[in-house]
Amino acid sequence: MKFCSSCGSQVEWRIPTGDDRERHVCGSCETIHYTNPRIITGCLPIYEDKVLLCKRAIEPRYGYWTLPAGFMENGETTAQGALRESWEEAKASIELHDLYTLFNLPYINQVYLFYRGTLNSLDFGPGVESLEVDLFKEQDIPWDELAFPVVRKTLEHYFHDRREGHYPIRTEDILFRPRRPL
Repeated sequence: MKFCSSCGSQVEWRIPTGDDRERHVCGSCETIHYTNPRIITGCLPIYEDKVLLCKRAIEPRYGYWTLPAGFMENGETTAQGALRESWEEAKASIELHDLYTLFNLPYINQVYLFYRGTLNSLDFGPGVESLEVDLFKEQDIPWDELAFPVVRKTLEHYFHDRREGHYPIRTEDILFRPRRPL
């Protein structure tokens, strides 16, 4: 950030009075511009013994498989965001259940929230951000083609928990950037 969105003056990177970390502060009007983590919300859509995955039509990780998810919008709850993303990416109508996984990724300033959900119908298809959408049994998941570590972890938890018949809320802090195979 170079300029203040309140008055247009140049901003400085400094610790404001009463704070303990550097922030973008306007040198003229003293407005503090906070940069906070982004929240990504999504769904683990389930139909019988299968899960719905979307093949990404956008970067990052174009052509890799993911769960329907994306950045929250202002004015919506995390559950509303998960339903919206499921519709936008997979044209899927979902009945949401409980929050299932929560991942903190401070190295990229993101928080991921995935809800378990049940597909209301098999009438789904790719939205503009997906190349294709399909249902997968556990043994058919394209494990080497998953877009993000949080998707892999959510799927691994789900298949384990399904065998146990119990779905606790899972939380994890991922404090480093996982290496991706070339």
